[in-house]
Amino acid sequence: MPPAPGSAAAAAPDGVRRPEPRLRLVPDQSRADAPRAGDPRAGAAEGRGGEDRGGEGRGDALLAALLQAPGRDGRLLHVERTPARGARTAPWPGWVAPEVRAALERQGVAALWAHQASAAQAAWEGRHVVVSTGTASGKSLAYQLPGLTRVLEGRAAPDGRGATVLHLSPTKALAADQARALAELELPGLRAALLDGDTPSEERAWVRDHASWVLSNPDMLHASVLPDAQRWARFLRSLSVVVVDECHTYRGVFGSHVSAVLRRLRRLCARYGSEPVFVLASATVAEPARHAEALTGLRHVEVTEDASPRGGSVLAFWEPPVLPGRGPDGAPARRSAGAESAELLADLVLGGARSLAFVRSRKGAEALALQAARVLDEAGAPGLASRVAAYRAGYLPEDRRALEAALSRGDLLGVASTPALELGVDVTGMDAVVLAGWPGTHASLWQQAGRAGRDGRQALAVLVAADDPLDTYLVHHPEAVVGRPLDATVLDPANPYVLGPHLCAAAAELPLTEADEAYFGPGLSAVCDALVQRGALRRRPGGWYWTRQERPTSSVGLRGTGQPPVRVVEARTGRVLGTVDAAASHAAVHRGAVHVHRGETHLVRELDLEDGAALVERAELDWTTTARELTDITVVAEERATAWGDARLCYGEVEVTSQVVSFARRRVLTGELLGEELLDLPARCLRTRAVWWTVTEDQLARAELDPTDVPGAAHAAEHASIGLLRLVATCDRWDIGGVSTARHPDTGLTTVFVYDGSPGGAGFAEQGWLRARRWLTATLEAVAACPCSEGCPSCVQSPKCGNGNSPLDKAGAVRLLRVLLDGAP
Repeated sequence: MPPAPGSAAAAAPDGVRRPEPRLRLVPDQSRADAPRAGDPRAGAAEGRGGEDRGGEGRGDALLAALLQAPGRDGRLLHVERTPARGARTAPWPGWVAPEVRAALERQGVAALWAHQASAAQAAWEGRHVVVSTGTASGKSLAYQLPGLTRVLEGRAAPDGRGATVLHLSPTKALAADQARALAELELPGLRAALLDGDTPSEERAWVRDHASWVLSNPDMLHASVLPDAQRWARFLRSLSVVVVDECHTYRGVFGSHVSAVLRRLRRLCARYGSEPVFVLASATVAEPARHAEALTGLRHVEVTEDASPRGGSVLAFWEPPVLPGRGPDGAPARRSAGAESAELLADLVLGGARSLAFVRSRKGAEALALQAARVLDEAGAPGLASRVAAYRAGYLPEDRRALEAALSRGDLLGVASTPALELGVDVTGMDAVVLAGWPGTHASLWQQAGRAGRDGRQALAVLVAADDPLDTYLVHHPEAVVGRPLDATVLDPANPYVLGPHLCAAAAELPLTEADEAYFGPGLSAVCDALVQRGALRRRPGGWYWTRQERPTSSVGLRGTGQPPVRVVEARTGRVLGTVDAAASHAAVHRGAVHVHRGETHLVRELDLEDGAALVERAELDWTTTARELTDITVVAEERATAWGDARLCYGEVEVTSQVVSFARRRVLTGELLGEELLDLPARCLRTRAVWWTVTEDQLARAELDPTDVPGAAHAAEHASIGLLRLVATCDRWDIGGVSTARHPDTGLTTVFVYDGSPGGAGFAEQGWLRARRWLTATLEAVAACPCSEGCPSCVQSPKCGNGNSPLDKAGAVRLLRVLLDGAP
């Protein structure tokens, strides 16, 4: 018989006896008249002594209440507290348009914070600037002051257009939030407009011809604005300021694509006679000036000293319990970060705390919101369940706007979100943030944690570890998170696999010449000549030309590697359900694969590689599929190497050959193997960069590894090192791959490779090379400290292993890594 409402525990769908939520805090009513984020009034109290406005120690009180629920002993591993900080103000610059100053003063901005004034002054003087200060530090004024003043000054221009501003955001939500902020200023003559995939076609012409402040994104700039540069000529000719918001998001292959797009923009602006000032902003970017130069090709002044006030914060490191029984692979498993986070979110909502829960995937956000609502129902608070919702990309525009408005008004108490709400959307009034798993980078951690406490009050953030080697390591080693410098933001503007398609696009916009090395770098001629040999460009005396009718941008997505994505098509209707990245298509949508779209299960009937489409049919299935992939790797060029005693650490160019050869069907709930089926898919080659290490026969003997033990030990060490590379590089586990072998033909020794999963490389393996000692030491510590006996998802098992996590030897991996690190310099 189930427990009655109010009893100590309720049975959860995941089999865990769930404690009843016990948060009983009275919602604070003082926030209604609290100043908005970025308003110096928010720091008035802080400057007089840093009291926690609206309630002393709110974050501490929330954490204490979470710990009151029975059965939570041992889950809180560490607490890090950051004290409140006062503000430093600066006077208004004399050049700010009177209307702009008056509008901001009406909103309560009596003075500027010092970093706002410094960054705005640099931009006004024509210097490119990157401002990197904390969340809710009012970075928007750094570009609004010069941008709005230029726009208003140009109202009397002879052509009636005057100065224009292009504002690029990585998400639609952030662009919409900035548009709302501009509209609230009610400035006569300011014509701000959104330009994204949701903008109706009839409105786009008005935006192009009349808007003075265009809020868009790099994808739209790449696919719509630059290819139609002649129609946008008046806008580009008048372009005064280019804003690149949340610039830390442009990293890896995506960052390399955006870098090429911004260089194409600069080139066309010069063609039409303008030289706009670039203002980049981010709360969390390492080496801001270096990153800004890599992204735009321009030298930037960096402003990093944060003069804004900040309420105190509490960061809790939390590990879910081990589940009874064993997982599908026979290894012990912890309760999922999603289930644990859903319970914490429900507890916070029950106590009246406005809270966000961040999860990496769209599916995870939906599941977390549903589970949190279920917990509230079971706790006897069904009215609160309706105040919990999911927020993610893929919703209709009107649905997203309604959710954003409900969150801003406080109608929603709990929201489970993908990183779509991570960025600078103004969600003032949040009390707490729950992070369902390590978000991928230190930058994302602080961005997400910073969504709470934007009203100057002490806030709570809880990092809930997923069953993953890096998550396990970090919650047990908080010193690897707190006080550490931000991750280096890696991108390679010269990557020929990325640069080539953009040079085709640039040639279609305006023929290329050798003088364009000023924008695209000294490798331009070599890449263009290679494109000529492939028939993509034609060389004439005047330069390189695009001679085809189709637009080159139509087949280049900024968030992939340049290959068109594979369309997932409903076979019965021809309706396109979505897309899958080309690199992942063989493993994700092969014949017989199970594909889930918006909670509905589909079975792939055919993968048409020539047409780039996977045909699927709706099916109710109680099983899922996993692909088996064979991978070989060849060393093309060893570019750097160093001795680690008898071992060697190397970095260079490699060629990875992979082939999906079969797939297995398993029961969803039990993991029971139902069968395996062979596939006939072509092998694929990837030329990329890798970091690798070798050990000698003598070292294997010292590690007490027999020849039969070596494959499992190397394989386990490979998995763990892939999982921990994210500690030193801004990558996701799915951005990289690995190969291990007991005797590699190119080295003649036991070798472990970790490689970038993108053509030409993305810089992640290079970060592994540069920080190898820290990376591999953390890998050893994570595997050795894991309490399992034979290996589990928290140490050496991998969710993406093409060999079904076999063979794996956890103990052998520990000995192998120790003997490797014994010789590390």
